[in-house]
Amino acid sequence: MKVFSASTLPALLTAGLLLGGCTSLSQPSAPAAPVTPPSAIEEPEVDTPVTYGRFQQDTLYELLTAEIAGQRNRFDLALDNYLRQARSTRDAGISERALRVAEFLGNEPAALEMARLWVEVAPQDPEALRSAAIHLARTGRHEQAMDMMQRALELHGETHFDFLALAAADTDATTRNALLDSLERMTQRFPDNTQLVFARALLLQQADRSAEALALLEDHPHTDDAPPAILLHSRLVAEQDSEEAAEILYRGLEKFPDDTRLRLMLARTLVSEGDFEAARVQYEKLARDNPDEPDLQLSLGLIELELGHASDAVIHLQNTLQLAPGNNTARYHLGNAYLEADRPEDALLTWQSIDNGTELLTSRVQMARLLLEQGRPAALQAQLQQDRDQHPQHGLALFQIEIEALLPNHPELAIQQANAALQAYPNDSNLLYSRAMLHEMLGNPRGLEEDLGNIIAREPDNAMALNALGYTLADRNERLDEALALIKRAAALDPNDPAIQDSLGWVYYRLGELDRAEALLRDAYAAYPDQEVAAHLGEVLWRQGKEREARKIWREALEHSPDSQLIPATRDRLEAE
Repeated sequence: MKVFSASTLPALLTAGLLLGGCTSLSQPSAPAAPVTPPSAIEEPEVDTPVTYGRFQQDTLYELLTAEIAGQRNRFDLALDNYLRQARSTRDAGISERALRVAEFLGNEPAALEMARLWVEVAPQDPEALRSAAIHLARTGRHEQAMDMMQRALELHGETHFDFLALAAADTDATTRNALLDSLERMTQRFPDNTQLVFARALLLQQADRSAEALALLEDHPHTDDAPPAILLHSRLVAEQDSEEAAEILYRGLEKFPDDTRLRLMLARTLVSEGDFEAARVQYEKLARDNPDEPDLQLSLGLIELELGHASDAVIHLQNTLQLAPGNNTARYHLGNAYLEADRPEDALLTWQSIDNGTELLTSRVQMARLLLEQGRPAALQAQLQQDRDQHPQHGLALFQIEIEALLPNHPELAIQQANAALQAYPNDSNLLYSRAMLHEMLGNPRGLEEDLGNIIAREPDNAMALNALGYTLADRNERLDEALALIKRAAALDPNDPAIQDSLGWVYYRLGELDRAEALLRDAYAAYPDQEVAAHLGEVLWRQGKEREARKIWREALEHSPDSQLIPATRDRLEAE
């Protein structure tokens, strides 16, 4: 909103420019003195009120007060004054000013009232008609909005209709279809109006009628003479062929080489295709034209990371942080870039500097992985304890990150932290489950069964715990009837989980029902070709005398998991038997 300082207002008032270009303010016939509040003005000697141009001095005083209120961020007071004077004077310039202040404040009823008043006093002003149409559409009065746009079209021969489609984005299907019908009727009257075609296509897309929208645009190729239509065309084509969508955008840039929206859409389309080299060319052009835009530097940094150019990625991500120091997404990826550039200590320092947002936790996962690779579990534990002290709201998640990081190679430390975490969060089932798995790793079946049993007692429908306890019993070949009952309960809760199908097949194998076991394990392996499922399926096939097929399954699984110890152990055990 344009406001004026107190020192300049008297001169502006004298020139009739208080409203910053409102054409209805007329020049006073004689020079006017600076305005003072009404209470301080002496009564004029004549009986008629003093006026400035077309306005009485009270009007000018209220307008002055409104401008000063706007300057002091009291837009509510400014709006009250403008509304009152717009209603009183019915001046087009004041009505427009009141409308803009109401729009700024998001006061839709006042904005609609002023837009309608503006049209009443300036019925041939295209901007007044368009503003009224916008606010009528926003309040769901789409037919009245169309009437306003038709008047604008008839008076001026050209106007934009896309905002009507955008305003209808959240409406119901009946309203959207009524708008489509109105636009189609208007298109019959103005068949060469590409804006009408574009608005119809936009509405069809919003109604999930993309094929009709695409056909409409392609039946009217001249719609591609405007960037918004080119963008819509490319989005519709991208649903079927991203390469062709990129070609549409390339052609659009030949017509509109300086259109940032087209170039940005092309860059994103190329990224979605995995053509990072071509995308980099477009992002570099965008970054040169918009050197102060941090998101473009961030995009370039991510592309350089994808291309394996870690040093270049570092430069762009550092540039991002110079432009936007609080951008933790850039800081997180800068840590990744430092790591790729073989600068692990810089990576750790960069991640450590993230102290809020979603990147706080993701950076701690990265730090944990790197510190353990360096053989520094104590440093990891110290860092995460410090984080828990500084960010208690993330305490549980930080415990989980630490336990999961330590679990594979430091189970003794992991179970110590699981115990500490459960002291702080005794009712968390995920912590109990993690500790149960640690009990299994450390050869403590009683502890495992106790923790899983506690979860099931608290959450009888916890399919993960039911399956884990049932599988553990089946794998130990103990209490098989109980194991079968537990796994069946899990399967009833999540029948499509291949891990549960694997457990069910395995317990049937233990019960000697080999055909049933084979069918379940084949389904599990098809859905999830994991080395453990492969070991189980191979063993069942071996017991059925299908050694050749069992070996084939194991070979396939070892190609995907060459470090597996389970498959060779299973094969060697069966061969020895």
